Amino acid sequence: MSTKNDKKEIGSYDQLKDMGSVVLSGKKNKIFCLTIIGEIEGHTVLSEQTKTTKYEHVIPQLVAIEEDPEIKGLLIILNTVGGDVEAGLAIAELISGMKKPTVSLVLGGGHSIGVPLAVSADYSFIASSATMTVHPVRMNGFVIGVPQMLNHFQRMQERITDFVVKNSTVSKEKFTKLLMHTGDMVTDIGTVLDGKNAVECGIINSLGTLGDALDKLYEMIDLEV
Repeated sequence: MSTKNDKKEIGSYDQLKDMGSVVLSGKKNKIFCLTIIGEIEGHTVLSEQTKTTKYEHVIPQLVAIEEDPEIKGLLIILNTVGGDVEAGLAIAELISGMKKPTVSLVLGGGHSIGVPLAVSADYSFIASSATMTVHPVRMNGFVIGVPQMLNHFQRMQERITDFVVKNSTVSKEKFTKLLMHTGDMVTDIGTVLDGKNAVECGIINSLGTLGDALDKLYEMIDLEV
């Protein structure tokens, strides 16, 4: 005969398996662990062979976390190649606007639109072995080579740059220099940062591990009480 607690455990397992997220009842407070992995899927459905984070799943989760009185904080774990710019920015804006304490941890990679997602939390960590790729906005498919299209790219890049600068300690000049660097990638412009470099340039707050991220989140929750 299953009990109420058994059903809760089964529900948590299903949530972890289907959505890549789970509510953790550690120490004194409940926190929510959200994983952002693979490619950020936007308005176009990606292939079944591609691991994705779907914004239509993440957005209602974030609203539910903010409104749930039992959940006291949010831990975001990132290992993403980037993806849809507007979907990624939408998620990042929601995270940055949350009143509950938020901490992010970059593992493996936090590339492209993963950069705004990483800095959207109140405090950010990156593993020493992780990397982040900073590069200008790009677009797949048919592009019309007219000034209006170039202006569109420029305005979109400005939105990303302004968000990163606002939510981290990197200067606009430094971030733009990283965007336009030509010495790191053979067929592209931009900069590949390892964990140490990401912290030194001011994009990420600290080098750290899962334990560091959890300790920081619980510390921030205690200060809120």
